[in-house]
Amino acid sequence: MSPDLFPHETMKKVLDKIPSRAYSLNYVEPLGLAELRKAISNYLQSLKLNIPASQILIVSGSLQALQLISISMLSPDSTVFIEEPSYLKSLHVFESTGMKMKGVPMDKDGLIPWMINKADMKNSTSILYTIPSFHNPTGLTMSSGRRLEVLRWCKLNQLPIIEDDVYRELWFDELPPLPLKAHDDTGNVLYLGSVSKSLAPGLRIGWIAGPEPVVERLGDIKMQTDYGASSLSQWALTEWIESGLYEDHLKSFRAQLTNRRSFVLNLLEQYFAHLASWDVPKGGYYIWLKLAPSVSTEGLFKLALKENILINPGSLYSFTLNPCLRISYSYASLDDLACGIKRLSQIIEAL
Repeated sequence: MSPDLFPHETMKKVLDKIPSRAYSLNYVEPLGLAELRKAISNYLQSLKLNIPASQILIVSGSLQALQLISISMLSPDSTVFIEEPSYLKSLHVFESTGMKMKGVPMDKDGLIPWMINKADMKNSTSILYTIPSFHNPTGLTMSSGRRLEVLRWCKLNQLPIIEDDVYRELWFDELPPLPLKAHDDTGNVLYLGSVSKSLAPGLRIGWIAGPEPVVERLGDIKMQTDYGASSLSQWALTEWIESGLYEDHLKSFRAQLTNRRSFVLNLLEQYFAHLASWDVPKGGYYIWLKLAPSVSTEGLFKLALKENILINPGSLYSFTLNPCLRISYSYASLDDLACGIKRLSQIIEAL
């Protein structure tokens, strides 16, 4: 997230109120600050998620959520099914513990559950990881119908789901479909949320919503790991949500992201119309740029780096080589985006 997007003045107002309401900055209970869990529970009702505070665990970002799930619910020989491509492929949170990751194809509606190879589920614990709203890296949003199909397929085949929904609040023109968790009547979905993409990565606050026995188990392990997320950050987020300032911030933040997306789309039309294709994201941070198959993104990476341009080749997110790039419009300044995209097009034309 660009420093230009950070709500400095509002954060100052929030932090100024903490001394008057934080009765302690000691370690909090295993599930996290009760006031924050209640605030999140109330907030999630706007997403048709009726999740009591007792079923919410506060974590230090969604990455820690995945780490906790990997060490408490999965064995070293487990199989984690992920979208192909997927942000998770660029991480090693599951692979580092000996688990296998298997890619699942996507189409315009999102992950295709019936393409999961059931043979990979037979001899080990399995779980499905998905980013259904404004997917990283493709920017795709899973359709409402496909979400129901994913739920039905996973329920029938007893495959638990990790729904990573950290981008859903970053919609531009219309709300994304309801979370998979909103239709989950069996407790098969672990729902991950965070303010790292929408407010401040440095707060290091996210949450897991799921059945009480599961979140209690995860909470116990978290306490053994780090004694809980920062109590100061938890009080700050509580104030953000309860005061209504968080929703006010999101309106402004979405407007700024929309402008950034439009700015980059105009640049792509100007410099990349003959070099690549792309879909217009309806929210989130990313544009998935599809270059000609003849372009080596690994070679392009090296050439761009010599020009002080850092790109994310599609192979970082995939099990196979592909001629794609992930373009983020959320961090770099507009001047840097303009300069970088123009120069990158020139490098590709010279290949």
